Amino acid sequence: MPKPGSSRQQVIVFLLLTFAFSSIFYFLCLYSQQLRGAEGKYALGIKWWCPGLAAMLILKLNGRKLSELGWRWPEARYVWMSWLVPLTYAAISYTIVWGCGLGGFPNYEFMQHLVPVMALNASPLISTVLYLLLTGTYGMITRVSSDLGEEIGWRGFLVPELFKNIGYTRTSLLGGAVWALWHYPLLIWSNYNSGSGEPLWFALICFTIMVIGDSFINTWLRLKSGSLWVAAIAHASHNLYIQTICTPLTRDTGKTLWFIDEFGVVVPIVTLFFAIYFWRRRHELEVAPLNGACEKSAIFT
Repeated sequence: MPKPGSSRQQVIVFLLLTFAFSSIFYFLCLYSQQLRGAEGKYALGIKWWCPGLAAMLILKLNGRKLSELGWRWPEARYVWMSWLVPLTYAAISYTIVWGCGLGGFPNYEFMQHLVPVMALNASPLISTVLYLLLTGTYGMITRVSSDLGEEIGWRGFLVPELFKNIGYTRTSLLGGAVWALWHYPLLIWSNYNSGSGEPLWFALICFTIMVIGDSFINTWLRLKSGSLWVAAIAHASHNLYIQTICTPLTRDTGKTLWFIDEFGVVVPIVTLFFAIYFWRRRHELEVAPLNGACEKSAIFT
C-alpha cells in the first residue's frame, strides 16, 4: 500500500491534477472557439471527468477508499433541500427581475422557438407549458449526470479534506474561489458568456460572487448530509432552473443582461443571502456525518 501524503499535500496534488486534466479540454474549447465544440462534448469532458478523475486518482495514490467520497444516498430531507434551495433563489431572483421591469416576461421569441422543438404542432403557450413540465422534472436526471463528475472532485474530495483542517467558513471561501477560478479560462477566452452585453470584468465579478455563495450552500449540504449526491443535485438544480428555464423565458428590455443569469447582478446578490443563512447554521456541523460516519473537526470557523 502506498504511503499516504499529508492532507495538505493531497489537496495540492488534487488541484494540480484537476487543472492538468482540464487543460486538455480548455485547449479543445479554445481552439474550436466555442464552448459547444464537438456538440458540447469538450465542455462535458471538463465537467464529467476532470475534478472527479483527479479525486479518485488521488485517493488511489494514497491508499484510500473511494467510499470516502460520500457515495451513500442522503436522507430525504437533504435531497429536497438540495433541489429546492436553488429553485427558490432562482425564482426569487427572476421575480425581482420581472417585477421591477429589469427584464420582460415572457420571452415570446423563445416560446415560438419551442413550437418546432416540441414537435406537436401546438401553440407557443402549450409548447412552453409542456417544455417547462418536462424540463423542470426529469430534466434533472440529465443535469445530475453531467454535474456529478465535477462534484465528485469539489464536494466529494476537496470540501471534506479542507474541512478537516480549516473549518466551514474558510472551506467555503477557498473551495468557492477555486471553483470559480476553474471556470475562468472558458469565461475569458471561450464563448461561455457569449452574447452578454456587460463588460467581462463585471461578468467575472458577478459569477465569482455567485459561485462562492453557492459554495457556502453546497458545502453545508455536503457536510451535514455526508453525501456528495446533495451537491450534485443542488448544482444540477441551479443550472437547470437558471440556465435552461428562467433566462430563456426572460425578454431583453435593453439592460436586461446586466441583471440576469450567472453574469448579471441579481442572482449573485440573492444567492449571498442564502449563503449567509447557511453560514449562520455552521454550528450544526460541529459533529458532521462525513463519509457516512460522525467525525469532529478541530476548527469550525
